[in-house]
Amino acid sequence: MRISLTSALFTLPLALGLTSPAQSDDATLNLGVPAWPGITVKTEIASQLLAPLGYDIHTREVGLQVIYEGLKSGDLDAFLGAWLPAQNHLYTPLEKNGTITSIANNVDGAQMTLAVPAYLHEQGIRSFADLDDNRERFDGKIHSFGAGSAASQILDKAIDNDSWGLGDWQLVDTSVVAMLSAARNAISREAPIVWVGWKPHWMNLALDMRYLDDPENLFGKNNGESQVLTLMRTPYAENHPNLVNFFEEFTFSAEEQSWMINEFGQKERAPEAVAQAWLQAHPERIEAMLEDVTTQSGEPAWPVVKADF
Repeated sequence: MRISLTSALFTLPLALGLTSPAQSDDATLNLGVPAWPGITVKTEIASQLLAPLGYDIHTREVGLQVIYEGLKSGDLDAFLGAWLPAQNHLYTPLEKNGTITSIANNVDGAQMTLAVPAYLHEQGIRSFADLDDNRERFDGKIHSFGAGSAASQILDKAIDNDSWGLGDWQLVDTSVVAMLSAARNAISREAPIVWVGWKPHWMNLALDMRYLDDPENLFGKNNGESQVLTLMRTPYAENHPNLVNFFEEFTFSAEEQSWMINEFGQKERAPEAVAQAWLQAHPERIEAMLEDVTTQSGEPAWPVVKADF
């Protein structure tokens, strides 16, 4: 495994199909994109806005660890999906040594914590503190989406420490698809279930669900409040203040991001079509985003983008 990983990282530029930073044109922006619907659509929106301004956008669908390695090596320039605190173990070392610069939190209202169906919330299960008193109803099981995920690591630690009396509970680790399938099935029968929920995600539109309160903040401050940061490698940010201006204003609400995820991930619309639909519906937002942005030749960005669309 060590040999394979080392070889993969050593050949990263070849695997990504990128030029070296020294060869990269000033108008080229290399974006890392994990196979996540929300980041895919959001990156496509950025691409459609920046292309008329004279930027050459390259998107590379690669794994999360490879994205951070690409930012470190200079083979990637930016990433729109640094979910914190879940990615702290990847983000913090590069942030501390100045390799990357955080440009903005691009999703307002992001959160990750435990969720239950609305009918259980109405029955009084509103906090982590209410779980163990109802252990038999839940069969002592919490559903998560994969061993090794940040959420599962948090819950494993909570079980080990008997936080909220969860010491004798079991973590059912499957996948996002299997976890949400179990939630749908339980909701159809109005049966008890508790699972790891987060927003933005299509589950917030498709499932009548509520997030549990957690005064101990096991999933982070303010009951699992999260940030989704736009990152740039620091030299690139310093050399491209116009793009920094753009990405500082390139932000969305959790509800908007959930809509994008639902349209692409569930309705299976092409990301280009979802991006175009959002752009056509929000001209005033686009104008505000582009207020301090110019084209590559120094012209105001909004008239150019408006004419293009």
